[in-house]
Amino acid sequence: MLEYDTSFIERQFPVSKLSKESYKERKAGSNQTLTGLGKWWGRKPLILVRATILGLLLPNSNDPKKDRKIFLKLLSMDDNGLQLRKNKTIPIKILFQHASDKEKRELFQMEEGKYIPKYKSGIKAVSKSELQNKIYHRMTYDQKLVYCMRPEEMIQINDADWVEINSHLNTSASSIQELVAQLGEKRFGHTPKIGDCFSGGGSIPFEASRLGADVYASDLNPFAGLLTWSSLNILSKNDKEIEELNKFLNEVYDEVSKQVDQWGIEKNEHGWRAKYYLYCNETTCPDCNTKVPLIPNLVVSEGYKVVVKLILDEENSAYDLDVINNATKEEIQEGKNSGTVKNNALICPRCEQTTPITVLRRDKKYNGSTEYGLRKWEKDEFTSRPKDVFKERLYAIKYIDKYPERSWDEVYKKPAPATDSTYGKVYYVKPSDLDLKRESIVLELLSKRFTSWARKGFLPVSMIEDGEETLRLSRERGWKYWHQLFHPRQLLINGLFLEKANQLANNNEKKVLSLLAINGLANRNSKLMIWNYGYDKSEQTFANQALNTLFNFPVRTLSSIYSCWKFVLRNKNFSTQSTIELRDARTISTENDIWITDPPYADAVNYHELSEFFLAWDNGLKDIFPKWYMDSKRVLAVRGTGETFNGSMVEIYSNLAKNMSENGMQVVMFTHQDVSVWADLTYILWASGLRVTSAWNIATETESGGLKNGNYVKGTVLLVLRKQKSEETAYLDELYPEVEEEVKRQIDSMKDLDDKEDPNFTDADYLLAAYAASLKVLTSYKNIEDINVNYELSKGPSTGEESAIERIINEAIKIAYDYSTPSGFDSFIWKTLISEERFYIKGLDFEKDNIYKLSAYQEIARGFGVKEYTQLLGNKKANQTRLKTAKEFDMKGITINDKFGNSSLRNVLAALFQSIKSEDTIKGLNWLKNEVPDYWNQRSTILEFLKFIITLGHYEHMSNWEEEAHYARLLVELVKNDGV
Repeated sequence: MLEYDTSFIERQFPVSKLSKESYKERKAGSNQTLTGLGKWWGRKPLILVRATILGLLLPNSNDPKKDRKIFLKLLSMDDNGLQLRKNKTIPIKILFQHASDKEKRELFQMEEGKYIPKYKSGIKAVSKSELQNKIYHRMTYDQKLVYCMRPEEMIQINDADWVEINSHLNTSASSIQELVAQLGEKRFGHTPKIGDCFSGGGSIPFEASRLGADVYASDLNPFAGLLTWSSLNILSKNDKEIEELNKFLNEVYDEVSKQVDQWGIEKNEHGWRAKYYLYCNETTCPDCNTKVPLIPNLVVSEGYKVVVKLILDEENSAYDLDVINNATKEEIQEGKNSGTVKNNALICPRCEQTTPITVLRRDKKYNGSTEYGLRKWEKDEFTSRPKDVFKERLYAIKYIDKYPERSWDEVYKKPAPATDSTYGKVYYVKPSDLDLKRESIVLELLSKRFTSWARKGFLPVSMIEDGEETLRLSRERGWKYWHQLFHPRQLLINGLFLEKANQLANNNEKKVLSLLAINGLANRNSKLMIWNYGYDKSEQTFANQALNTLFNFPVRTLSSIYSCWKFVLRNKNFSTQSTIELRDARTISTENDIWITDPPYADAVNYHELSEFFLAWDNGLKDIFPKWYMDSKRVLAVRGTGETFNGSMVEIYSNLAKNMSENGMQVVMFTHQDVSVWADLTYILWASGLRVTSAWNIATETESGGLKNGNYVKGTVLLVLRKQKSEETAYLDELYPEVEEEVKRQIDSMKDLDDKEDPNFTDADYLLAAYAASLKVLTSYKNIEDINVNYELSKGPSTGEESAIERIINEAIKIAYDYSTPSGFDSFIWKTLISEERFYIKGLDFEKDNIYKLSAYQEIARGFGVKEYTQLLGNKKANQTRLKTAKEFDMKGITINDKFGNSSLRNVLAALFQSIKSEDTIKGLNWLKNEVPDYWNQRSTILEFLKFIITLGHYEHMSNWEEEAHYARLLVELVKNDGV
């Protein structure tokens, strides 16, 4: 029987598999579906969005394991789906490792009495294919992901699976879109309406629309509106329509290329074409009055062995820069260590004096505030003046002596990116007089067009509004207008692209595409790009979430920006019923069945400021969308923490609750797991008239299931919400027993659902269950007599005062850890241990499960309330974190008057050390009898510790415990048989 009063996601969610799939999608980088449209900070993975929507729509039955099986089928994450997703060949070495003895005998060659990973002669292709499928089938989920496409790339679920899906759900669908419509009809009486009021990069509206839902998307920011509109109205097109759009981009590029060739600004007298121009800032040393180029290091290209050398021109008190090709290893190493800028200070190579950059800028402090000394550039300026503190100079050019006759489109369709050697010989040269003359031509060409192009919107001449991120631009360089973040060459080429696009675009889709393309160019061709000398290429402007001023930077030419202008459109060909608005979330009046939001909660990313970098180029939006504005609406942007932020969030989520159907649901995504952040969010949602029904954590940012070596896991928490309909009032002291019961119920249900062969939940998930359980209980009441929500929301972010909600959440965490006894440990004795002993035993349990993340230890330390735990760690390195063994402890700390040093467990470890050192377990027994207080009454606890340590010897990856496990086995018998 299907139950529509709750959703699948409110009972269970396969977080482990979704974490792995989310990471796989993240790892795809620029090959992700939406990243090609443009830069956005923190897009959520499409698989996470898809799973969330299906989890909200699917009902529960009296067979939760079957419910999960159907859910995984719909996501192509079951065995059949993974088999269909397989699109890569497993290398023969990997096949050999997984092959059975029989398969090795039948298929692989033998040399010198051993089978080797090489097929016997005459093995048919069909046999090789069968082996591929067999090996793939027996691989773990993590291993399979290496050889398959992402779920979003799947075209369709097979017919046999649809039979099983429809049978279980009582539907008649043959596509995911039909199923979503039918599930919406059963739950809401119509195709589901899904809304997102923080649409950002468009992940949620895009995937909701692709699943067949009716979509409402809004954002305060017009750049977010552009990306969202493009995801729904361009990526939904069929292949023929996309081909037409690509043709338009090629035509624009060709027209620009013709014009640049006529100008002769990128070819030299030998016919070589420039690929990169390298520029640096130059300043005057205040101590010796010498002009010094500001370069962090003197390496130009490590791969091509190119460095620059500083040559003093004493007559002019300046430095020349000579380009040295075929540099030796010693010269390259010297170049890395010989920059003129270190730790934000000028190091003059002539007088060897160090001058802070702030001194060069003439910054001054008055009464605690700083007055910044750089001259502010005027609106019509696009290059520095001779007397400015920082001036820009060209110091090297990367030329290539020929290019293929093929079109650029043909070149970039190669299976692998072509290297420079494909095109011709590479030359790094010092700018010649003719090169400098071409620089003058660029300035002249731009000067003639500057006013006209600015008026037509082809140049980003709007003023930079001061903010937390943008203020540095005027402080560090004097730039006050967005076009000043670009070199004249960049302005000339980018402006030319917009001029030609404006002439050739004959519909709104092409106009939008030209804006997306110019945004791509701006991101990859500004003065804020790092020159990566190790890989001989430039990085993007937003290599991180900031606008970073640099002392040296590359400028790309036509030959190196083709792939930026002609970006890849990964269309999915779907029909969309969508509404996209620029609107403050507090004023939305459109009702939806489901709201899924990823709010800027306590987020340090200044989306509104960073997006203005792109909006400055997007003047054409006013013609394409007459109802849209061009302002980023900084004043209305929701950001930060504290009373104002909390008030704004309450207004927004109260409005969403108001504009949600009675049986509707919400999911709020956020990435913070600090208890105080959870508490604040609880107050916000509670005050908004919403109640928590479940919570799940998906590792979307870093390591997941061994797919990546890194450090801390940064997860996305999904809070599932419904309308608050209770009128009950509770007292705080009455809630603790209820929270305890809910924590236990939640953990029990997760354990019952877990697959013992392929575990889905970790300790972090059980911990999150405690958070969720406490929030479910708290928000199930209209009021709690002891809590003043308005007061809690009005408090500042750093009062240091623990709120009532925080106390309940912390208590829930302790309950969860008390209840989650490590496997093989007596549950009664577990409850009698001190916090430090629990931390240590739980850490050993992590090691059994191959968990070596520092973040895991940090989490359990917080859960058990252990503040000083680092001295218990034998290794603190990323992904190698583990506890000290008895041998590593030696006898250190045994006499220290702290909790762990005096504990029974510490004495057990000391007894093991004594036994190992002397090779005599009697000495270990004597230690226990003499040093453990109340030894006779503590024997059962001592035995439990020893038995647990014995189990460590069963794990190959814990060979460092081998001796301890051996002596623990001997010591157990002595303690067990010890008499008075």
